[in-house]
This record gives sequence, structure tokens and C-alpha cells, in this order.
Amino acid sequence: MQAEASPVAGSFPPEGPARRILRDETLLVLALSLGASGVSALISFIGSVTKPGGLKDQAATLNASAAPGRPWLDLAWQLFGITTSLVPVLLVAHFLMREGSGLRALGFDRTRPWFDLGRGAAIAAVIGSSGIAFYLAARGLGFNLTVVPEALPEVWWKYPVLILSALQNAILEEVIVVGYLLRRLHQLGWTPGTALVASSVLRGSYHLYQGIGGFIGNMVMGVVFVYLYRRWGRVGPLVVAHSLLDIGAFVGYALLAGKVDWLPTA
Repeated sequence: MQAEASPVAGSFPPEGPARRILRDETLLVLALSLGASGVSALISFIGSVTKPGGLKDQAATLNASAAPGRPWLDLAWQLFGITTSLVPVLLVAHFLMREGSGLRALGFDRTRPWFDLGRGAAIAAVIGSSGIAFYLAARGLGFNLTVVPEALPEVWWKYPVLILSALQNAILEEVIVVGYLLRRLHQLGWTPGTALVASSVLRGSYHLYQGIGGFIGNMVMGVVFVYLYRRWGRVGPLVVAHSLLDIGAFVGYALLAGKVDWLPTA
């Protein structure tokens, strides 16, 4: 099989039924995953801005208990939610396998583990500190809700579930919003600039439940991630970076909430 010219290149014809099938496939994948999350976040944001009081006086809670007071049932729900959230990634892998490539076409494989880990850790270090500063500033200006990264009970599985949740977020978002979406938009004839805007706005949209700050901050992060993906041809470093950022946010909040003055709590 001939090598692809770029990490987002494809072999679909520009017109005809195959083009329509490709477009519909992309819309269905987004409707089953982060596109639907974007609509949900918009509805949540409308509810927040129309509610009496400022945004910073409201809270957006992630990783909440699904069955308070029933730890084993709660664990079952947590694992069920994490597992089923990854089904769209398996669907993407299935579609790419039909092209004869699979997720390796997006650079999500084990061929360059040290490259992915090293670059991912560097990205997380740069974005992590600036991201915290931006969040605190946006909340202080009243543009953001108070984000509560976790509200799980103090049980033995709390930290493993938080780590699994972070990994799930990273895999879902980077595979679909960067690798898959850019590949499909390229195959559909979108220009690189338009595809970058689409990917970045989509990333910002499903964080809108956090407020305007969450939308803008994640949209900027999306621009950076698209640029790095096009430079390296791999989503692997982006998955590593996103995982580390979310692990830091989830586990860091669990360890520091109520113990330091600079970290807002609900």
C-alpha cells in the first residue's frame, strides 16, 4: 500500500456518493460523541447565564458520585461511564480499518512510545501552568463557573477512577477532535485553516458548561494541538499531554481542595 502524503490525507473521491457517505459518517461520529457534548454544554451554559447570581458563584462538577452511599454500585457506574464513552473511538478505529490503516494512521499506536511520552510531558508542563492562571483570572472576572474537578467519596477506588477518567477524556478528545476530524475534513476538501477553526471551536464548545473562560481557553488549546499534530503527524503526544493535564486537575484537586487558599471550591 502506498504511503500517505500527510497524516490527514486520504483516498476518497472528491465528489459523488462516497463523499456524501464520508460526510454523513463524520456527522454521526460527532453526534454520538463530542458534537452532542457541545450541544449539551451550550444548553448548560444558557442555564447558568440565565440563573440569578454570577457565574463564579455557580459550580460545574466533574467526576461526581453516581450512587452516593453505595460505593460498589458507584464504582460500577463509574466504570460503565468510562468504558461506554470510548465506544466512539472504537467506531473510528473500525472506519479507519476499512481504509486499511486503523488508528496508526492518526499516530495513536505504540511505535514511538518515548517520543509520545517526552513530547506529551513537555506540552503538559507548558499548558498546565498557564491554564491554571487563565482559569483563575477568568473566574475572578466573572467569566467562568467554579470548576470542581471531582466530588467522589473517600473510597479505595477514588484515585484509580480519576486516573481512568482522565485517560478516557484524553483518548476520546484527541483521537476524534484532532486526528479523525482533521483527516475527514481534509478528505472532504476543507482547507487547513478552516479545518483548524472547526476542530478548535468544537473543542471549546463542549467545555462551554464551564463558562466563557472554559470555551476560550480550550479553543486556544485546540489551535496549539492542531498545529502540533500537523507538525508531528501523531496524536500520541497529545493524548499523553491531555492525560497528564486531567490527572493533575482531578487528583490535584482531590489532594488540595480546602487546604490551599488559591484553589476555589464550591
